[in-house]
Amino acid sequence: MQNGDDEALAELLHMHYSFLYKYVLKMTMDTVTTEEIVQDTMLKAYLHRKQFNGISKFTTWLITIATRTYVDLLRKKKRDRWLFKKAAKESNQLLKWQVENNNQQFDEVMEIIQKLDAKYRIPLLLKHYYGFSYEEIGEMMFIKDGTVKSRVHKSLTLVRKEINKYEG
Repeated sequence: MQNGDDEALAELLHMHYSFLYKYVLKMTMDTVTTEEIVQDTMLKAYLHRKQFNGISKFTTWLITIATRTYVDLLRKKKRDRWLFKKAAKESNQLLKWQVENNNQQFDEVMEIIQKLDAKYRIPLLLKHYYGFSYEEIGEMMFIKDGTVKSRVHKSLTLVRKEINKYEG
């Protein structure tokens, strides 16, 4: 394999696919993420095949690649959450201006929105404050467009209901 025998590598990857899949599934506990990690691992093994020195087992090398790939994915998700929080914080200024422009108290509306469960709050913010489409929100949150629409509708209903309590 060190001499670049692609057929030998393909055979090794094929022989160890099931083993690798089971390991990654136990690590991630998510079939979609598992498939992504296994694919990435196989690609990285192919691209870096000359780095396999034969000192360790081939399975150890694959597990190392898979584990590092998963850790990188977790770091990326953490960084993405940080960026989303930063964007949400910056949008609060725009939200405050919009709310105060409509002669409502910012603190009251934000308090209402913050009380919403995240599964309702996030689609509401993404749709009405960031302007994303239902499809884009669905992709971001890994849910169907119809689910996004229903959650946005429910969140608006809940917010309106709470505003009416303040006004009533």
